[in-house]
Amino acid sequence: MRKKIAALGRWVALALALALLVPLTGQGWVMPSAAVTQAEIDSLKEDASDLAGQKAEIQAQLKEVRADKSKALEQKQLLERQINLIQAEINNINAQIAKYQQLIEQKQLELAQAEEQERQQFELFCLRMREMEEQGETSYWSIIFGSADFSQLLDNYMMVEEIIEYDNGVIRALETVQAQVEQERASIEQAKAAQEQARAQEQAAQAELKEQQAEVDALIAQISSQEDQLESLEAELKRAADAVDSQIKELERQMAAQINNVPSESGFLWPLDGSINVLSSLYGSRRDPISGRPGNHTGIDIPAARGTPIYAAKSGVVTTSVYGSGSAWSYGNYVVVSHSDGTSTLYAHMSSRAVTQGQTVSQGDVVGYVGTTGRSTGNHLHFEVRVNGTRTDPLYYFTDKALYWRSGGQKVQLDLS
Repeated sequence: MRKKIAALGRWVALALALALLVPLTGQGWVMPSAAVTQAEIDSLKEDASDLAGQKAEIQAQLKEVRADKSKALEQKQLLERQINLIQAEINNINAQIAKYQQLIEQKQLELAQAEEQERQQFELFCLRMREMEEQGETSYWSIIFGSADFSQLLDNYMMVEEIIEYDNGVIRALETVQAQVEQERASIEQAKAAQEQARAQEQAAQAELKEQQAEVDALIAQISSQEDQLESLEAELKRAADAVDSQIKELERQMAAQINNVPSESGFLWPLDGSINVLSSLYGSRRDPISGRPGNHTGIDIPAARGTPIYAAKSGVVTTSVYGSGSAWSYGNYVVVSHSDGTSTLYAHMSSRAVTQGQTVSQGDVVGYVGTTGRSTGNHLHFEVRVNGTRTDPLYYFTDKALYWRSGGQKVQLDLS
């Protein structure tokens, strides 16, 4: 009997030693802190729902004007607003896809840790089973009642009680970690399914975007023939330009501290790829490309394919990044970057914007992409330079670059000396 008790004593010592190495209930096992939570994804879905609501409102307005040929300009504006919402929707969906990917990777790590914990707990369970087999059929009761005296009986009772509790703990811990493994596997499958659904939504949104852009392209020819309707916009467009000037000055005043903290380069970078060097319109007097009436052009126009990247001409702070509202819609999607040397640059008619208000950009950073939004009849960049709030001819700052102007079908090199 003393040999059996001694064997049990060794088992208790072994069990307690193993208990220090492997937590029985999983309480000592800490999962990595979640880098991505479902709440973050749900927040993106709420934003997507808001965008869908705005799209529905614009769709209702489009339904009213599509049948009226005289409202082609208004229709173009509504379509461009809807395209902006679709692009925002695509960006939102892509953000969801990226979050799901992070969540999947996170859950896979947690699954690997859970499987390792399961392996350790199963090994401990098997070890206990082998120990019990080696001890034979010794009864816990026979150990207790085989005690030589009352003091030994109490010791044996406590020892047996600890062994039984430990055995139960081994089983409970194994069941807990097995449940955790199954839960992690299910979470991964759910995240993968949701990610695939988001990818399908992104493809549908891309198709819708393409359809809306084609409708805008079809409208441009129609709008170009409506000169009588566009003549009345001249005064409104002048007011819009003045309003943009005032807005730039006010925002630069509000953000002066931030702007002054971003050093400006001494020279300007050409805002498009260097090979794109033919202008369709110069600064100053010109005929309006839509109405054909004489006007005063506030910048230069550089034709380029839709989607061509537009670069920040200087380092600075984005003071404006919007789709022009009201009469200012003539700029379409436009961005203004203000620089610490007192200059500011404006980039208009973008198909989409790549920066937000308050963002700091370095010279050469992409601020948007070429398009034909707003009062425009073809894909191009409208580029303006202001010095202390006053517009100047942008070509003054590119005298070292070979630039051309297409006039009457002829390509003529500009004299910038």
